[in-house]
Amino acid sequence: MTCPICFRHCSLEEGQIGFCRARKNKAGIIVADNYGLVTSLALDPIEKKPLKEFYPGSLILSVGSYGCNLRCPFCQNYEISQANLKSRSTYISPDKLVKEALDLKSEGNIGIAFTYNEPMVGVEYVKDCAKLAKENNIKTVLVTNGCTSLFALKQILPYIDAMNIDLKGFSEDYFKYIGSDFEMTKAFIKASYEAKVHIELTTLIVPSHNDSPLDMDKECQWIASLNPKIPLHITRYFPMYHESVAMTPIETINKLTEIAKKHLTSVYQGNI
Repeated sequence: MTCPICFRHCSLEEGQIGFCRARKNKAGIIVADNYGLVTSLALDPIEKKPLKEFYPGSLILSVGSYGCNLRCPFCQNYEISQANLKSRSTYISPDKLVKEALDLKSEGNIGIAFTYNEPMVGVEYVKDCAKLAKENNIKTVLVTNGCTSLFALKQILPYIDAMNIDLKGFSEDYFKYIGSDFEMTKAFIKASYEAKVHIELTTLIVPSHNDSPLDMDKECQWIASLNPKIPLHITRYFPMYHESVAMTPIETINKLTEIAKKHLTSVYQGNI
């Protein structure tokens, strides 16, 4: 059986788990083996997602499972995303998760954010929770690498209120370096915007890899072709996981920010 969730199209035999460590061939059907298995749960400021222009000043219940379809060498959540933590997870049903989110409304919670690992590898759980959240008038946020198929995206689009999507760079070479798919990510962003989901984009700047002023200019022209009001977060990198190149100079972030502001109205700096 072939998994339809992302560009890898993993061909899985009975009982076999895919590249993402979260999807499995079970009785001839590809399923989310991490369905409802939670590794992280926290009430966070919405700005931490990061979302600067979606209910600023509010809190959101952030939930993560395990698994990811990428192996970014600088992954900040590699202990979760790059491991199979099934034995160290706690099962939380959609009903229970939504109830917990509702119980936190008195503390300023507006809903649920799927984050920490790549939520789209468990799209079935995201859909079930998000649908129930909408029925209860609370928000659903997705923090994603955006490198999944439109087939997977369309399953959840009617129930998602906001996304922060990683646009990791703006060249085929860089996407090959991180083992991702440039065109699939752009298609994901475009479809999400056209579905009228609130989207904000994040680009983590890794020195000597995706810090080209020319690429930033091209990236922001492309974003502006969708809508110049789409917020972009230009974020400083620090050595993490397998990536050892020195941290991003603040001067680089400032320079790229000035380029971005030529095309976009909302540009934010992160990790400064």
